[in-house]
Amino acid sequence: MDERSLIFPAHEYRARIERLQAGMAAQGLSALLLTSPADIFYATGFLTRFWESPARPWFVVVPSEGEPVAVIPSIGADLMGRTWLCDIRTWNSPDPRDDGVGLLVETLAEIVAPQGRIGLPMGPETHLRMPLQDFEAVRARLAPRRFFDATACVQRVREVKSEAEIGKIRSACTVAARAFARVPEFAPEGRPLEDVFRDFQIALLAEGADWVSYVAGGAGPEGYGDVISPAGPWPLQRGDILMLDTGAVKDGYFCDFDRNFAIGLASDTARRAHAALWHATEDTLTALLPGMLARDAHRLLSEGLQLRNVTPVGGRLGHGLGVTLTEWPSFTPLDDTPLREGMVLTLEPGCVTTEGRIMVHEENIVLRADGPELLSSRALEDLPMIRP
Repeated sequence: MDERSLIFPAHEYRARIERLQAGMAAQGLSALLLTSPADIFYATGFLTRFWESPARPWFVVVPSEGEPVAVIPSIGADLMGRTWLCDIRTWNSPDPRDDGVGLLVETLAEIVAPQGRIGLPMGPETHLRMPLQDFEAVRARLAPRRFFDATACVQRVREVKSEAEIGKIRSACTVAARAFARVPEFAPEGRPLEDVFRDFQIALLAEGADWVSYVAGGAGPEGYGDVISPAGPWPLQRGDILMLDTGAVKDGYFCDFDRNFAIGLASDTARRAHAALWHATEDTLTALLPGMLARDAHRLLSEGLQLRNVTPVGGRLGHGLGVTLTEWPSFTPLDDTPLREGMVLTLEPGCVTTEGRIMVHEENIVLRADGPELLSSRALEDLPMIRP
């Protein structure tokens, strides 16, 4: 009989925990404390939008051997009970007198010897999802046990995806591709940008997204000012370049790619920029291999743009992708993270089109032994136009 489990079979999570425990052993850690939504979901399959409420802390403790222990508010007991975890300890929360501190201390003291080491992600792209004063109380009450940074332990495991995870991300990409194909239906000249954003989210949901955590984009002549702004009421104008970018979610996994459209007609500048972005991406799809570094991906994309006489934008030109919209590494000149087979990544070149205007292009890939495999359906080589 199959074990109960959410999202994936229990053996998928057991394999993850074994890899985490191997990293813990290399660091001499007796336990690993996870507090963030992504890390807890990754370890357990506990998928909920209830994280939007900041009122309650949630904890999962991974011991050096054996299965994790959930230390959670009682409101989550039923859902956590549907995951593969068996040891679920609860308290009634919110409790201003003791919001899980006592139960967490009791659990960690049971697992970790007095001179033991407890790992906690503390570095870039991590956060502690509990009140700092409560964490200080936990640390004081557990002394002489000490906390150590376990960022690398968690990141090295999470950054390489299983085939099951890759399948979920591919499904999210397929949903987004179907929604992008519908953009000409609701983005004609004269339509307010905020309505286009709203209809794009509706299309994503209609095509099968569980939810749409992120939609951004821009519109303007020969490009847009940035790629993170919310939409306003201004109407699309003939000659505008419309860009939509989405982080739609399927079974807890994100896609993250964008598409550009010309409204009515495209200027020579916009067409050249789109071609440069497409071909720089194509160059990188041909050249990128495991064993390279994150900064090599930045170099390949930048050189591909410069070869076509456009100026790359500043900042990163891609990143990791998975149970959060963006994950490590970042494709910058300073990131020395080794690229490994099984990493899911975005290629996101951007270029300057004119003063104060840019265009960006993004695809989602998984890095295989012989190079990238596209998870997003490849954008058209020529800039598509939305005509009346």
